[in-house]
Amino acid sequence: MGSLKKVVVLGGGSFGTALSNMIAENGHNVVLWMRSSKRALQCSVSFENPKYLPGFSLDTKITFSSDLRSSIHDADVIFFSVPSKAYRDVAREVKQFIKDDIRVISTAKGIEAKTFKLMSKVLEEELPKARIGVISGPNLAMEVAAKGITATVVACQDPDVCIGIQELLSSHYFRVYANSDRFGVEIAGALKNIYAIAAGISSSMHMGQNTISALITRSLAEMSRYSACLGANPMTLLGLSGVGDLIVTCTSPLSRNFQIGMALGEGLSVDEAVIKVGHTAEGINTVRIIKSESEKLKVYMPIASALYETMFNGQSVEDGLKLMMLADQNTDVEFFGISF
Repeated sequence: MGSLKKVVVLGGGSFGTALSNMIAENGHNVVLWMRSSKRALQCSVSFENPKYLPGFSLDTKITFSSDLRSSIHDADVIFFSVPSKAYRDVAREVKQFIKDDIRVISTAKGIEAKTFKLMSKVLEEELPKARIGVISGPNLAMEVAAKGITATVVACQDPDVCIGIQELLSSHYFRVYANSDRFGVEIAGALKNIYAIAAGISSSMHMGQNTISALITRSLAEMSRYSACLGANPMTLLGLSGVGDLIVTCTSPLSRNFQIGMALGEGLSVDEAVIKVGHTAEGINTVRIIKSESEKLKVYMPIASALYETMFNGQSVEDGLKLMMLADQNTDVEFFGISF
């Protein structure tokens, strides 16, 4: 990526922290910005983020800060790792302090509720001179921090941005692939959170492997159907941001959305589940949005619809499953004969 003076990660949650540590271990100076000055000071002293990544020692090349202006001053690359609901506000805050042509990479897997816009689109609107990309894939923060073998995808129509991020992040345990279908990569990352909640419910109710297998496969069908309707290449869903991320988030207890589903399956309300998990789970907001948008577009999404009814309209899990099983039959594979 050439000579980098400064890399900045905005957001001191679990993934933002793991990402910062990985970049620092690759030899770069990193500033990790977090809103809480108290937590920034605590991390600066202990070189650990006990709230979001407990038990992991962090590289001493990381500078922790709660001063946004000084954090982003003279930055070459900025990673946005704040919750999706904060993207627009944070982007507006940084706009006046960043260089033209700066590389800005989104890591959040969510959708803006009021506008139904993906995070990269929000960044494009607020930072029109920046070169915007996204990273997405099966990247559980705890496993990245533990240096487990991991792969991700960076997506941008600018190949120089993809190459630069590959060089910045790649290591002996973290492999970065490239994709030019930024929209497809990003919508896949947002949609899979819905189905992780459904998988968590299924797991908490001790359903069998047949059920989980069918759920993951039909979830991929819904994701592909919806994404293609909006213009994504359905083949993108067969990559790390689709199949890869769907598998890990629907099977791992480390997934926040899976944890929400587990709590719902135990009989907790959505609000109670959020309190129990204690961290942001993007899937809750995404369920609401996709239910509305899929109906407008007339895209058939029975799993997402049933999950919405269970989460927000008081339908029992058992009734939701019954409705899904008795819904209109559909074809197994829907994209035969289509050239991409």
